[in-house]
Order: sequence, then C-alpha cells, then structure tokens
Amino acid sequence: MPSKNMLPKGQRHHSVRKEYRATRGAEPVPEVVIPVLDLDDDGDTQFEDGVRTFSAAPEAAGKRLDAYLAQAIPDISRARVQLLIESGQVRVDGKDAKAKQKLAGGESIEIEGEPQPPPLHAVAEDIPLDILYEDQYLAVVNKPAGMMVHAGSGATDDERNRGTLVNALLFHLGKLSEVGGELRPGIVHRLDKQTSGIILVAKDDSTHRKLGAMFSERRVEKTYISLVHGHLAKDHVTVNLPIARDLIRRTRMTTRRAASDPGARSAVSHVSVVKRLKTPYGAFTLVEVKIETGRTHQIRVHMQSLGHPVVGDYLYGAPHRILTDPPVKGDDGLELERNFLHAAHLVFVHPKTSETMDMRSALPGELTEFMAALEAGPEQKSSVS
Repeated sequence: MPSKNMLPKGQRHHSVRKEYRATRGAEPVPEVVIPVLDLDDDGDTQFEDGVRTFSAAPEAAGKRLDAYLAQAIPDISRARVQLLIESGQVRVDGKDAKAKQKLAGGESIEIEGEPQPPPLHAVAEDIPLDILYEDQYLAVVNKPAGMMVHAGSGATDDERNRGTLVNALLFHLGKLSEVGGELRPGIVHRLDKQTSGIILVAKDDSTHRKLGAMFSERRVEKTYISLVHGHLAKDHVTVNLPIARDLIRRTRMTTRRAASDPGARSAVSHVSVVKRLKTPYGAFTLVEVKIETGRTHQIRVHMQSLGHPVVGDYLYGAPHRILTDPPVKGDDGLELERNFLHAAHLVFVHPKTSETMDMRSALPGELTEFMAALEAGPEQKSSVS
C-alpha cells in the first residue's frame, strides 16, 4: 500500500524533474579531499626492507583502494596502482589487497617496492615527422593529433615510451637539449595529445633556456584555431580566469574553484570570431585564440567557461556525437575523434640569430573535412573520423 506521503502513481515522475533540470550539467560539489602522501623517508610513510607502510587517511572511508591510492599518490596513475595490486605488492592490514575493496579509514597499507614506475630513457623511433623549420639550434615541428609529446603513464614500458614526439625527434634530429630531463629531451613547451600543430624544440641547453625564458616572460606569440559549439555573443572576448586541477576528476582542470585554490595559476586567453556557422547540425563558431599563458588544457577550459566547449572535447562537455537540429530520420550524426584545436601560428625571436621567426601551420585535412561535412548536412556528408 502506498505511503501517505507518496504522490499518486501518475504524478511521481514529475516531483524531481525541475531539480534534475536545474542541476543537470552542474559540476559536482566535492565532499572530501584526499590528503597527498609524502613518500620521502621522513614523510608520511615508514620505509623498511623495501616496504612502505602508512595508515589510510580518515578521508579514505568508503573509497575503493585503487581510487584512494591514485589520489593519495598523484604522481602515479590508477592503472599503475592496479598493476601493483594485481602483482601482490600491496597489502591492507597484512592481507593481500584487491583493487575494488572498500576502505574504512585507518587501515595499515603496505606497498612493496617503489610505487612510481622505474625511470625510462627516451629512445629513438622511426616515426614520420613534419619538420617546418630546422637549423643547428632548434626545430619547429607540426605535431599530428593523437601523438603524445613525451612518455607518460602506462602499465608497461611500451605504453609509456613508444610512439611519442620525443621518440620521433631523437630519430630524425639526433642530439637534443637535456634541460627537460631524460624523458623530455628538447621539449620547451607541450601540446595536448589530441591537439595538433606547431611545437618548438631545442637542440642544445643554451637555446632551451633562452626559449624557456621567452615563454615564461610571454614573449612568444601563440595562436590557435578552434571550432566551438554555439555562437559567441561577441566578436572579441578575453578570458582572464585562473586554472586549477579539479578536486574530483583529477584528469580535468577547472576555473570554478580556482580563486580559492592556492595551487591555481593565472591564465589569459584572447578569443576572436573568425566565422559563425549555421549548419544542419546546429550553430558553431570558428575562433582564433591567442594565449598569453600556457596552462594545462587552457583553451579547452576557458571555452567551457564561456559555455562554448571545443568540438570533440568530451572531457569538457562536448557531445560525443553531433546530431542534426532538428533531427533527421536515419541520420546517425557526426563524430570527431579528436579535439578541434590546432596550434596554427607561432612567432618568436630566434635566440641565436635574433631573427623574427613567423611559423604557420594550416588546419589538418580531418578538421577541414569535418567542417565541410557539418555545413553540407546529412545528405551529402562523407565519413569523418
């Protein structure tokens, strides 16, 4: 028998609809922040006979073991944590651990061996490379989308150190600067994996340091081309919002709490409209973005803050599949398997010759084809991937 406080059956689904609509798409409010462990010998852990021992923080209550460790030791990935657990290198209260076991907080956790993966040395790999400019001091390369700049996280060495821009650079250019360390030789600045375009590489340490100073002092002009969802209200807008790492989804950055986050970093993006598109798939805007700073995911986060996420950027709110508006029967929509973001223009003064270097890169074919498919509509579109 229904409760006295329960709505009649036909009306029940109406009771939460307004609340759902009001909160749909809103960023979740963090409940707890997991304290980061200091793995130094005099830090939060005891180290003896190759085993680190520490107590799970009270904030770990209710969390899976693998999720807790990935947040408490942010230098390692969740995949790496799971590999340690599967290989029997993690114990909880003296018993072999399971990745999905829930913690209550206060448990004794042991990790055998070093939590971080062993250091790698970047190796040369014969990968095709589009070199826009090269001399004895530096090179300017046109990076394709899908290529990581340098080795990252992964369960195996091959996953971490294969197919990167650094691997290709070592094969084609040979000697690179060593300022960035053994895994990042020559790398002065970076692009996201799914962002294409111009990247600057140093061949010696002196050139690297001078280029690095230019970037930090904002003496390098960096311009990107992007297609975003919707029509911007103004032709020109400057976004001056600091960026911090999201406390809940650690792969994301955010502007929402950056003002109160001591780890937030200033970020400035100047956005100009190139073209407004009214297509069978809805409204889009092709924009040019000049950035004064170079923060992680800067353009992607700033465009999201304006309510216009970058096309293909699923991490920051863009849809996986773009459908016609209004819907067309039988049309399965369009999908772009990368961010529509391209580093198109770089201007800097050569640190050795003092010559002004004006480097440009046209939009790659997959982006121009995708834009053409948007404008053509479902009857004329071709396969875009």
